[in-house]
Amino acid sequence: MPAALLCALLFAATLAGCASHGVFQPRPVLSQRGTVGDSDLNVAESALAAGNAELAATLFERALKADPRSLPARVGLGDAMYQTGELARAGVLYAQAAAAAPDDPRAQLGLARVALRERHLDDALARYAKLNAAHPDNIAAAAGLGTVLDLLGRHDDAQRVYRATLARHPDAHALTTDLGLSLVLANRAREGANVLLDVAGLPNAPAQAREDLALAYGMLGNDDAAKRILVHDLPAASAEDNLRFYRNVRERRAAGVGAGSPAGAPGAAAGPHAATAAAAATAANAANAAGAIADAGPAPVRAEIVK
Repeated sequence: MPAALLCALLFAATLAGCASHGVFQPRPVLSQRGTVGDSDLNVAESALAAGNAELAATLFERALKADPRSLPARVGLGDAMYQTGELARAGVLYAQAAAAAPDDPRAQLGLARVALRERHLDDALARYAKLNAAHPDNIAAAAGLGTVLDLLGRHDDAQRVYRATLARHPDAHALTTDLGLSLVLANRAREGANVLLDVAGLPNAPAQAREDLALAYGMLGNDDAAKRILVHDLPAASAEDNLRFYRNVRERRAAGVGAGSPAGAPGAAAGPHAATAAAAATAANAANAAGAIADAGPAPVRAEIVK
C-alpha cells in the first residue's frame, strides 16, 4: 500500500490496516428489512450507527439465529465485525450474503471496504467502481472509490469521482473533505485548503476536516494557522508534534527527497510496487509531496486517538 498516502490520510499515523478516514463507517447503499427480528435489527442498526459495535453484534447475532436466511442480519453482523476490526469474519459474512444475493449492494459495499482495509487495492478498486457505476448517487460508494484512487496515486481520477458526486450532493461534507485532502496529496495544497475551509468552518465540522486543513496549511508553510486549527482537537504537545512533522515534510520536499517515487508507488515503502526510474521521472511533480510525507519519519497521532 502506498505509505505516503496513508501518512497523509491518517495525519501520517501508522496503522496495521488501511485508512478509515470516515469512508468506511457502515453506511449501507440500500437499507433492507427482513420480516423476522425487525425490532432487533432496528435497535442493532441504531447501536452500530452510535458506535456501539458490541451491542450491535449481539443483536445481529440474535436476529441471524432467529432467521439464518436474513440478509440484513448477516450484513449487519458483518458491519459490526468490521467496526471491531474482525475483518476475516466480516469478509466471510459479506461473502455469504453476496453469494445468497449477488446484487445486494450492502454486501458488495462490505466486501469493498474489507478489501480496502486489507490493502487489496485492485480488488477494492474493482468493487467500488462497480458499485459507483450502479449507484452513482451513493456517497459511500463514491467516497470509497475516490479513496482507492487516491491511495493508488490517481488523484485526478479521484477528484473527478468526488466532484461528480458532490454535484449531486453538495452538502456531503465528508466527501468535500476527501476532495480537499486529495488536492493536498496531489501537491495542490492551496486549492485543497480552499476546499477544506468550506467544511472546517462549519459549527458541526468533523475533526477530520480540521486535521486535513491543518495539513494543507502545514504544507504551505503557514504553521501559525495550522497550530490554531490543531489545538482545537489536540493537546498542545501533540499539536507541536504535528507542526514538527509538517516542517520535516517541507524540508524533504524542498530537498527533493521522495520525488523519485510517484504517488502511486512511493519508493521502498511501497514494496513490490516501487516505481521504475522512467515512471518516477514522469510523475515527479505529483510524487514530491507524497514521497516526502512517506519519508518524514515517525508521525503524530490523529485527533480521534487522543481526544
